[in-house]
Amino acid sequence: MNCFAFAICFSNKRLFCLLYFISFVCDGIDGWCARKFNQVSTFGAVLDMVTDRISTACLLVMLSQVYRPGLVFVSLLALDIASHWLQMYSTFLLGKSSHKDVKDSSNWLFKAYYGNRMFMAYCCAACEVLYIILFLIAKKENENLMDVSIESIKECSLISFLLGLSLFGWAIKQTVNVIQMKTAADVCVLYDIDKKEKH
Repeated sequence: MNCFAFAICFSNKRLFCLLYFISFVCDGIDGWCARKFNQVSTFGAVLDMVTDRISTACLLVMLSQVYRPGLVFVSLLALDIASHWLQMYSTFLLGKSSHKDVKDSSNWLFKAYYGNRMFMAYCCAACEVLYIILFLIAKKENENLMDVSIESIKECSLISFLLGLSLFGWAIKQTVNVIQMKTAADVCVLYDIDKKEKH
């Protein structure tokens, strides 16, 4: 669905947004079904994260071509990939079965994000909805991100309401990404120190 969506993204923006959002919802349903019917696997968890990262990465690359400064979206892409890759890697170093197992973390926001599936779902959905809306409201290439965002919020429409609502969840998700990257990097460093001390 996403392959087709990205193929038509500039020729039919509304259909692209609809298909992208449906694929995002299907991804969430797939995870719920896997847990409900006890079909969870390591391969499934890794594949889920890889497909999530690829979909979001493609959307962020598109946004970096539509808006200026494009570096904003490239930086968000780098943060997303780095934080999730480090989190997965540190999970395997610790011998945990899931990258979402953060019970031993000292950060309350990190624990709240991964500990409450509804809260995490809201933040993930808010992030994707924000990116979809930003793509949808861009009228031409090389638009100023702040100008378009402020203008849309001032309109007091359904789009501006969704933009405001999704901005909060997006901000939390980016904060969690930073915490996740720092926490996972610490795990990798401590693992190396522990390994050297044993030799």
